[in-house]
Order: sequence, then C-alpha cells, then structure tokens
Amino acid sequence: MPKMKWFELTPLQLGRYAEYYAKMEFASYGFEVYTSEVDDHGVDFIVKYPGTSIFYEIQVKGSGKSNYVFEPKDKMPLSENRILCLLNFQDGKLPDVYLIPTLEWKNPNGVLVDREYDKPGQKSKPEWGINVSAKNLPALEKYSASRIFEKLIPTK
Repeated sequence: MPKMKWFELTPLQLGRYAEYYAKMEFASYGFEVYTSEVDDHGVDFIVKYPGTSIFYEIQVKGSGKSNYVFEPKDKMPLSENRILCLLNFQDGKLPDVYLIPTLEWKNPNGVLVDREYDKPGQKSKPEWGINVSAKNLPALEKYSASRIFEKLIPTK
C-alpha cells in the first residue's frame, strides 16, 4: 500500500507517480501500453486495446495542491484519439482518475476551459485547462475512468 502522503512529494515526484499510476490503470483494463523516453509532443504514452487497430495518445496531469491544471494548446491538439488523464490526489487515499477526451474542449464550460491569452501584454501561451475545485468534482464524474473505459473497450 502506498504511503499516500502526496503533498510530501515534490511536483516532479508526484508527476512521475501520476504517469506510472495512469499506465497501470490502463494495463489493468487490458490495454497494451507503449511508452517513450521523451515527452516532447504532449504525449506521455500510447495505448491500444488488443485485437483492434485503434490507439489513444495519453497526456497525464496530476492535481491536488492546485485547483487548476492545464496543457498548452500547441502540445495538445484536439483529436478523437487523444485523451487527457487527470489524477486528483488527496492525502490518505488513492488518486481519483478521470479520462477526458480532448474533443470535449470544443464545448468549454465551467470545468473545461479554453484560454486564448490573446490580449496585448499577456505572455502565456493559449491553453486548455481544467478547474478541479471541490464544487466541480461532481461535474468531472462523467469522465471517471471506470465510465470512460466502458466506452473505450470494444464489445465482443
């Protein structure tokens, strides 16, 4: 059993843990997991369900200390084969896992946000964001891993 004192970890340690945990989550549902040594294109790993030709590019983000996580738009183009895997860490328990198909950002709402930062003087790059506040957790439930895995795994 892990220690589950997530906020004692550095951001780098928590990010690595999130990525490994996400890989194990996909493997537990029967997916083949393919990793690369370098994440320079906004893809942490690729998964494929055995017996199919469909693959998904997975970007992993962890939250807990911050109520907002984001990915620059140039690193995460919206695609039917790309999924953002969000792990929400709370001390004393295993992380909650959410799988958000990137096409969901075509219709931003209070949880999924589209930030352009196109006004003069703004220095941030355009980004896709997630507001992970306690009040938004019920809205995130539709992306819970168990629900989305049901949609990703082909029926026999």
